[in-house]
Amino acid sequence: MTGVNRDDIRAAVGAGMISEAQAASLVALSDARRGVREHMTGLDEPFELFKGFNEIFIVVGLSIFFAGWLGLTGLSLFEITSIGYIATMVYAALAAGAVILLARYFTLKRRMVAPSIALAIFFGISTAQFGMGLSWMLRGDLPMTLTLGAGLSTVLLCAYYAVFRVPFAMALIALGVFATCFGIIAIGGTLPEDPRDLFLLSAEGPFAVLTIVLGLVGLAVALRFDMSDPHRVTRRSSSGFWLHVIAAPAIVNTVSLTLFDIGTVTAQLMVLVFVLAMAIFAIAIDRRSFLVSGVGYIVALAFTVMEGAAFLSIFMLGLVLIVLGAQWENIRRAIMNTLPGFPGKTRLPPWDILTPEEPIT
Repeated sequence: MTGVNRDDIRAAVGAGMISEAQAASLVALSDARRGVREHMTGLDEPFELFKGFNEIFIVVGLSIFFAGWLGLTGLSLFEITSIGYIATMVYAALAAGAVILLARYFTLKRRMVAPSIALAIFFGISTAQFGMGLSWMLRGDLPMTLTLGAGLSTVLLCAYYAVFRVPFAMALIALGVFATCFGIIAIGGTLPEDPRDLFLLSAEGPFAVLTIVLGLVGLAVALRFDMSDPHRVTRRSSSGFWLHVIAAPAIVNTVSLTLFDIGTVTAQLMVLVFVLAMAIFAIAIDRRSFLVSGVGYIVALAFTVMEGAAFLSIFMLGLVLIVLGAQWENIRRAIMNTLPGFPGKTRLPPWDILTPEEPIT
């Protein structure tokens, strides 16, 4: 008789047989009985790119297969305009259909992680190519072509996520929303003069404002995923993780770059205060992506302001990150116990959890 694994527990939660809290307790008990709990650091962000090298092997095969298809049909970025919109739409539809068939096997049946991620990317590319062909049929210009391609791909990726529940698809959907919104602005004739305009609030054009607004929307959706699965035993928490990966840079980069560009000492101190606030926020919601987004600006600030002491500052920053990673649960527990009650606090991941220094009795 085979034992019950974590996939079975997740399925039981999805079927409503047990609650998420009961599932988390069951997993913790199972880990404790196997003696592995002492090596764990509590609730961590679900992040899995592959389960074994066989998945990498399959991804290599899928990538070569898809690249060969693009070459045979002329759907490469360098030749796509020469094959006509009808051929583009037909070949793209066939590719999307093939991806769906493969996803039914590798995602729904085999439940492989890396192949599911690759297939979601290939589906996004194929549907975007279909949208571009549709735009050419409607005699659209380049901004309209790119916008329609991104918009159609985003809508169909939402349907793809609804069927296959691939968490990584949420990152593609978020990127598609960004690309579509930026494209709509570009159709109106407004184009960014510099890539920094996408994050610099003082630049001309609405791009930076749109970036931070979409980042906040993405953050809200990600938090909704998190709060619907505080014990992180279902794929909703993994979906929230990928949304955080997209939303965090949009927020942190926009605010930090805008303050950093001012160049005054006050603005630079505000960068430090902002990054510190994001660090506390990241710890409170138990997501490390906001910290990773702010590290780059701290390094840049060290080189700009501290000059000769920059490497010492970077050394200390690295030490802080190591300590924070090693003692994340203890630090988070202290912060959460100190913070007053606020809406949604009880729906965040639990913070009164065991650490390696606290054996199970």
